[in-house]
Amino acid sequence: MLITTKSYARAGLVGNPSDGYFGKTLSFTFSNFSAKVTMYETPEIGFEVSEVDDARFDSVDALLHEIQLFGYYGGIRLLKAMTKVFFIYCRDQGIELPKRNFTVRYTSDIPRLVGLSGSSAICTAMLKALQLFYEVEIPKEFAPTLCLKAEREELGIQCGLQDRVVQTYGGLVFMDFDQQLIESRGYGIYSTLDVSSLPNIYVAFDPKRAEVSGVYHQKLRVLFEEGSPDIMAAMSEFADLAQQANDALKDGHAEKLPALIDANFDLRDKIFNVAEANRNMIMEARRIGCSAKFAGSGGAIVGTYENEEQYQRLFMAMSVIGCQTIKPVIV
Repeated sequence: MLITTKSYARAGLVGNPSDGYFGKTLSFTFSNFSAKVTMYETPEIGFEVSEVDDARFDSVDALLHEIQLFGYYGGIRLLKAMTKVFFIYCRDQGIELPKRNFTVRYTSDIPRLVGLSGSSAICTAMLKALQLFYEVEIPKEFAPTLCLKAEREELGIQCGLQDRVVQTYGGLVFMDFDQQLIESRGYGIYSTLDVSSLPNIYVAFDPKRAEVSGVYHQKLRVLFEEGSPDIMAAMSEFADLAQQANDALKDGHAEKLPALIDANFDLRDKIFNVAEANRNMIMEARRIGCSAKFAGSGGAIVGTYENEEQYQRLFMAMSVIGCQTIKPVIV
C-alpha cells in the first residue's frame, strides 16, 4: 500500500487574522506550491527526515538561526503530533484501526515562514494520508479542528482554524468562526465559492523575510485575552470585511474586492506594529495601483490587479525589492 496526499499553499484574502478570535475569513489555496506526504506499510512506525529537516550547517550562526526559526525537529514534529491526535481521536470515538504500521516521508516547496501556511499544509496532508491508510473517514468539517489541536495543543504553536479549513476544503472558502458553534461543536460554518467570481489575483513574497508566525500570534492572543478594546473592535471589523467580500463575490460584484483588501491591511497597520520591510511590500504594490494586504502573518502579500500590463509592472517593481510575484493557480 502506497499513499500520497497533498495540501496546497494558502493565501488569506480578507478577514485574517480574525480566524483565531471567532471572526470570519475568505481564503484560497493555490497549487503553485504544495506539501506532499507519502505513506507506506512497514513493520514499525517510522518518520523519515526531508530536506526541510536540516542536519548539516555551514556555521554556528547558521545552526542557531535555523533552530530559532524552525525549532529542533523541522516538519517531523508536525507529522508526529498529527499522528498522536489522530490515534487519540480514533480511540475516543471507538474506531478500531487495522493492525498495520507505516513509514511516512514528506516534501514541501511552500516558501518557509512567509505566511503561506507551510506548517498546516504538512499537518493536513498527513491527516489525509492517515485517513486513507487506516480507512477512517473523519467528518470534513471537523478535520481542521484536529489539525489545529495537533499544532496548538501538542506543539504550542499559536494559530487559528483558517489555514486548516481552506487546506482541507480546497479552492476559495468563506469561513464563519461563530463563537457559540466553535465552543459547542468544535467547528464553524464553511462554504466554498466559485473561483471564477474572483478578479485577477496575484501573490508576492520575500523569501528572505522568514519569521516565526507564532510570535506574532502569541502577542495577539495576549491582547485579546486581556480584552483590549482596540483588538476586540478590530477583530469584529476584520470579520465584517470578510462578510462584505463574501457577499460581493456571491452577488457578482468583484469590483468591490480591492477596496476591502486594502481596508484589511489598513486596519492591521493601525493596530499592530507592522515591520517596515513588510509595509514596503504593500506600499510598492499600491504604488503600481494594485490592492494589497498580508497573505498571512507577514512576508507574503496578496491582492488584485487590473490587467496584464499592470501585472508586469507589479512583477518588475516587486523584483527590485527582492520579492517574487506569481499568478496563483487556485484549486
